[in-house]
Amino acid sequence: MAKIRSKDTKPEWLVRRYLFSRGYRYRKNVKGLPGTPDIVLRKYGIVIFIHGCFWHGHEVDGHIPHSNSDYWRRKIEHNQQRDEKNKEALKKMGWKIMTIWECQLKPAIREQTLYEMEYWINHSFLEHYRQKSPNTYEIIENPPCIVADNMVEYGKKKE
Repeated sequence: MAKIRSKDTKPEWLVRRYLFSRGYRYRKNVKGLPGTPDIVLRKYGIVIFIHGCFWHGHEVDGHIPHSNSDYWRRKIEHNQQRDEKNKEALKKMGWKIMTIWECQLKPAIREQTLYEMEYWINHSFLEHYRQKSPNTYEIIENPPCIVADNMVEYGKKKE
């Protein structure tokens, strides 16, 4: 178990590389926050945990080994309780939490997972921005059709 890495794993590396390529800047493994999140997007108020299915007891892909199963069951349950406690502490601090499971980064569904992650980051940012400054702009449900005076078609010069 000494060779099991807790940071800079391949799933973390995949997510970080995607975020950086899309222009997101982040901090990794911030020790000052509960649970030491794998990725912290401070501007967006989001922390991202990238969990291994075995170590964190994912219902879909997690399993208990047949040998020494009592030990592993206790260990994984303890990990799950610790994760919940850390997530509650982060929520109380005002962070939004995103958990990406190792199985969601398999090649067959990796692209979809990364797109969904980016969607939720942007959605959360816009939601946070609207709550912070509601008087800055007004959202119109059914905007009227606007026609500009002296319209010029694209590519043609106005005479």
